[in-house]
Amino acid sequence: MKDIVLLDGGVGQEVYKRAGKPANPMWSSSMMMSRPEIVKEVHREFINAGAKVITVNSYSSTPTRLKRDGKPEWFEELQTQALTLASEARDELGDMASDVQIAGCLPPLIASYTSDERPFSEIKKEYEQIVAIQKPSVDLFLIETISNIKEAQAAIEVAAQTGKKVLMSFTLEDNHSNQLRSGETIEEALRGVKQYPPDALLFNCSFPESIGEGIKALGRLDKPFGGYANGFTSVEPLKPGKTVDLLSARHDMHEEKYAQHAMDWVKAGATIIGGCCEVGPSHIDYLRRQLQEQGYNIVPFQ
Repeated sequence: MKDIVLLDGGVGQEVYKRAGKPANPMWSSSMMMSRPEIVKEVHREFINAGAKVITVNSYSSTPTRLKRDGKPEWFEELQTQALTLASEARDELGDMASDVQIAGCLPPLIASYTSDERPFSEIKKEYEQIVAIQKPSVDLFLIETISNIKEAQAAIEVAAQTGKKVLMSFTLEDNHSNQLRSGETIEEALRGVKQYPPDALLFNCSFPESIGEGIKALGRLDKPFGGYANGFTSVEPLKPGKTVDLLSARHDMHEEKYAQHAMDWVKAGATIIGGCCEVGPSHIDYLRRQLQEQGYNIVPFQ
């Protein structure tokens, strides 16, 4: 019987939907201070849906983003609050969540789908700030939605120094070109991180169809791989400093359809799957049931 690691879905997008407030560039982070119960509720629902790994809600709480869209002095408070809410959500569910892992979040530092062109040393220093706060409270690190190789290398190097497991996830162009959003190819990306070996490789926050194509390149790796897609019609309008209300959800990406895509990844050898933006607890719950019905074990990342 095959083991599958089931991740959560799009936490920030779920928080936005439930907040009932207009979007702003820091909406996901600001809700941790004004409505922390919503963030905790989303974490709990993903755990109840079957996720064995939940990611802390600190995606937009990077020093660079706070300098542009918020206040730099919020950094430590927001990071700490994200860690606290994830831990409390798991702890409040007791024994049924005893094997759930909390993943630290190492996101793109400037914005989603944007390549960081700063010097390697500057990128690395910012990841060191994030990791220093998250390390004591997380079980592993998830580097996600990374658009270019240099940013991936810096994040992996910093996270690996903690001794914790590191999952590396790139975001792909949605034109089936098998390229990162930087224009670098998947093959170049795999070569680029070979000297900084993560414990798993994934693709995320792209069309499910794009991830399905990309996963074909991961099948020959000697390490776990997988993916978790978004449900947007396009991410082109979302530029640095812009808000998520510019994006539209795909009407065809209901629970059954998303699970069909994810199960195709599993058939291709993926052992780590979940969801990104517009993939909610109901999608993860449906996917969990599909996995169990087909005889898969749902487990934490080992």
